[in-house]
Amino acid sequence: MESPLSTKTVFSIGPVPITQPVVVTWGLIAFLALAAVFLTRRLSLVPSRRQAAVELVVDALANLVRDTMRVEPAPYVALLGTIFLFILTANWSSLVPGIEPPTAHIETDAALAIIVFFAVIYFGIRAGGVVAYLKTFAQPTILMVPLNVVETFTRTFSLIVRLFGNVMSGVFVIGIVLSLAGLLVPIPLMALDLLTGAVQAYIFTVLAMVFIGGAVSEARGSHQNERK
Repeated sequence: MESPLSTKTVFSIGPVPITQPVVVTWGLIAFLALAAVFLTRRLSLVPSRRQAAVELVVDALANLVRDTMRVEPAPYVALLGTIFLFILTANWSSLVPGIEPPTAHIETDAALAIIVFFAVIYFGIRAGGVVAYLKTFAQPTILMVPLNVVETFTRTFSLIVRLFGNVMSGVFVIGIVLSLAGLLVPIPLMALDLLTGAVQAYIFTVLAMVFIGGAVSEARGSHQNERK
């Protein structure tokens, strides 16, 4: 068994090695883009079954954003929906023989967490402005500034560790059982791993909603206090 932290180089572009998780990620991006084009073409006021199914998923996500963040969901659905679909598809890509999910590698999880990190800053500033957002780090008192700054980075790190640990451990356990017990025995574990992959995609997305919603709420509150 290879180390779960190791990656295989498929090819190189000049001095830059292109690893297997990167290639799989490109494939997933292309798949999701083509699926989006296929599912959203020929939209009409009288929806077909395909359009109704897509609208049901979008409405469910919008309601989740509204209930979790307590804001109008329109500005956030595209980002959060993309994150959820990518993580779900990446986690389930292990069904394809010879494919290891990119979320089982810490580089992919770090990239996703960094996207959330900058999304928190962007939506926080968008909600109340730069000054109001920076003032949120001094709440409830200016003595909390160092702790609030550290919290911003630690929760990003927690997103990385949570997703990486759960997905990687599932892949690693199935690999061990497969090497010891043969082909059919790991099937129940694979079914459980699919469920875990869906749950992890949901948890990551909900945590992203909580972090963004917290920044938006605090920035708006700080901005309103400034106006008073």
